[in-house]
Amino acid sequence: MIRGFFVDFILPLLLFLIVRSILGSLFKRGRGVGVQNRAEPSPSMELKKDPVCGTYVSPATGVSRSVQGHLIYFCSKECRDKFVG
Repeated sequence: MIRGFFVDFILPLLLFLIVRSILGSLFKRGRGVGVQNRAEPSPSMELKKDPVCGTYVSPATGVSRSVQGHLIYFCSKECRDKFVG
């Protein structure tokens, strides 16, 4: 009776707790590193909205055009041409 209780209840419970502890420590370590090393976004990293199609583009990769002294960003040359033309 005691042996059956141990095999049916205590042993699976111990195995579950050990596996949960190991997996928990692995996932906590991964989450903590990503959060601590995350850089704060600078204003230059801010996404700009394409006025033609409404998508958001990065100033570093978007197509830009100066209109009345304001720099406007587009997702593609086609959107830029639609805006200008």
